[in-house]
Amino acid sequence: MSALKCFHCGEPADGHPPITLELDGETRPFCCQGCKAVCETIHNEGLTGFYQFRTEPAVTPRELTRSETDRLKELDHPLVQKSFVVPVKGGQEANLLISGITCAACIWLLENHLKQHPGVQAFSINHSTQRARLVWAQDQTRLSDLLIAIHQLGYTARPYQADEAEQTLKAEHRTMLIRLLVAGAGSFQTMMLAFPLYFELISELSPEYVSFFRWFSLIVATPVLLYSARPFFENAWRDLTTRHLTMDVPVAIAIGLAYVASAWVTVFGGEEVYFESVCMFTFFLLLGRYVEVQARYRAGLTGGALAGFQPTVAAMVRNGETDLVPAHEVKPGDIIRVRPGETLPVDGEIVSGESTLNEAALTGEYLPESRGPGDTVHAGSINGENPLDIRVVKAGAETRLSGILRILDRVQSEKPPVARLADRIAGKFIRQVLILTPLVWGGWVLAGAGNAFDIALSVLVVTCPCALSLATPTALTSATMRLRKLGFLPTKGHTLESLYSIDTVVFDKTGTLTRGELTLTGSQTFGDMDQASCQKLAAGLEKHSEHPIARVFHECASVAVENVNNHLGGGLSGIFNGKPVFIGHKAFVEQHTSAPPPHAEIASGMEIWLATADQWLASFQLDDQIREDAGQAIKALNQAGIRTLLLSGDRSAHVQQVAEALGIKTAIGEASPEQKLAVLDQLRDEGHKVMMVGDGLNDLPSMAGAGISVAMGTAADLTQLKADAVLMNGQLMQLLQAIKASQQTRRIIRQNMLWALAYNVAALPLAAAGLVTPWMAAIGMSASSLLVVLNALRLGTSSKRSGQEPDTVGSHATA
Repeated sequence: MSALKCFHCGEPADGHPPITLELDGETRPFCCQGCKAVCETIHNEGLTGFYQFRTEPAVTPRELTRSETDRLKELDHPLVQKSFVVPVKGGQEANLLISGITCAACIWLLENHLKQHPGVQAFSINHSTQRARLVWAQDQTRLSDLLIAIHQLGYTARPYQADEAEQTLKAEHRTMLIRLLVAGAGSFQTMMLAFPLYFELISELSPEYVSFFRWFSLIVATPVLLYSARPFFENAWRDLTTRHLTMDVPVAIAIGLAYVASAWVTVFGGEEVYFESVCMFTFFLLLGRYVEVQARYRAGLTGGALAGFQPTVAAMVRNGETDLVPAHEVKPGDIIRVRPGETLPVDGEIVSGESTLNEAALTGEYLPESRGPGDTVHAGSINGENPLDIRVVKAGAETRLSGILRILDRVQSEKPPVARLADRIAGKFIRQVLILTPLVWGGWVLAGAGNAFDIALSVLVVTCPCALSLATPTALTSATMRLRKLGFLPTKGHTLESLYSIDTVVFDKTGTLTRGELTLTGSQTFGDMDQASCQKLAAGLEKHSEHPIARVFHECASVAVENVNNHLGGGLSGIFNGKPVFIGHKAFVEQHTSAPPPHAEIASGMEIWLATADQWLASFQLDDQIREDAGQAIKALNQAGIRTLLLSGDRSAHVQQVAEALGIKTAIGEASPEQKLAVLDQLRDEGHKVMMVGDGLNDLPSMAGAGISVAMGTAADLTQLKADAVLMNGQLMQLLQAIKASQQTRRIIRQNMLWALAYNVAALPLAAAGLVTPWMAAIGMSASSLLVVLNALRLGTSSKRSGQEPDTVGSHATA
């Protein structure tokens, strides 16, 4: 094997004949003509500093296909540019997302290369986000020409459009952080002023100093009340108007009364102020909520994939010509054209054209299906090689894809039993607190006590459900942070709380138990060419196709094949060393060779055959391989007493093969999204607590119908956004860690709830008897909250060993 490396990208330069270029008196080898052309461009433009600056190999450039060039040219259409281009002084500005950048030298090359193009006014790239800002004069150059120039260097560029959900989440995260900082600063300042007075650390303070401390505390606490605590008051008002009490009601009353009473004492005189309680109470509550918001924000879960499955524009066919129109304007009966690589925006019927469609978003089937005139197609499918003209049958909210999302929304709108139980307990507790406080105040007023308000405020503060409200969310967020480090990311509050009762785990196949992509699993040779040569010849043919089968060979070393033709549904043909060669399905190759087909072992997956006009050369076995840790994970779950099922929409015999290989006793194939949901409903009716682990958009309804839904880290963004948890690193063994963490989280929550209730029961009689002053109640409340928080933080510092004791995990099954 040749030791030469490509001067541009570092890949093996073992082509025949060798590809070389004279540069500065030296002969440089290249792996392909694309790398050579890019190097020539860089050299001709005087940008050879790229090769001195770079720290990582460059990306191997790929020649754009005609369909890809056409899609880039569509970006010149005003309707398309409306969503990501804004007019600026002297030109147009667009935000782009650049892929393929490996180091700072790539940015240097791109910026300098593009700035030499006429009409480019500014072009800069952010290394960390790989987002670029492009400003150009529309009357001098087109956006598509600039994007093609980027692609010709071996990189890719596409419009960057921030998702609305992501923008909202960013704004929520930023606002919550500011509220938390304001409350923290207020707590620090007011505590510094209050503690010396409480504990008489400063003796013989004059009334003027005491008044000054109070007025300063009032100034500090006011922004905490008006800004940091504002969400509590807004939520409390909402709850009162809807007659549905939550923790925010007593929280808002306690904060509001403490502030008003303190302000009254500051202005008119009195014994005690409670500004430090206002700030500290607000800070502790915001801290717990901020950790939850931060966990969701860092998860990076956006609805960006939704735009990919639901295109915003469609190419309407009118009098043989296409015109881009908004997708929502398409009506049944219209004819639209879908080019190769585009996503279907409607359900319809093919009028003309033949191509393969990737319907994984709807069926979970990883192999593309051939479709032709008269066949029914659905929104969300991705077109393969050839353009299709489709008569619209259903559009917008009536498509099958929209139906899947409606099922999802309906199922998710149903609250789990745990959430309903928590609501009932919280409602009863809050009602009792709100009834008890005025009764205590009234009793002391009738008794003629002058400090009746102080006693009532002490009762409200000491029984304020701060510790109770922090008991569950703080433990959950602490456990969430622990699991994030392990690669298991809960995205909803009830996930860890509900995981402990799981007794059945349902797996999708493609992309979950398997890798979700075709790989070369084996080969056989029959002619006079060795295996390595056959593979290079196959790669030389397949590099001219973008079919999913062809992409298996794109990373392999190849030889140059001329006059390559694509035969739809069959394979490829070309000329190598003056002889015709063919690759594709056996029936296709058999039509083009005179030699009888050889006897070969039966393959479990898909077979691709290679032959000349008079000789069979080789067969290649392609299949979707099982994940490396899938067997270990299934075995551990079974040993823990947790039942495992395989539920897939795949129509291949691979479903049963995967189940047998992994030791899964129950396997169901060819299941539609509605059938998957029915299976989950049946399991729930039988009393099982179900976890669904899936990857594709078609799994969304069944995932939402399960008690807990887990999306693989490689899943579509939309799947991750809707799932209860995301397995970011794809390691199935972390499911056991999640269950163990859930059990520990449940114990911590019980401890926190027990302490919070015990504290309230013990402190309430003392406060009602007038033995606890408001400042003592505030300290007791804060200490109770702190104890709950510290206990919950133990979850984040627990041992991070991988699940090695599966027998202890399943103890809940018999609990």
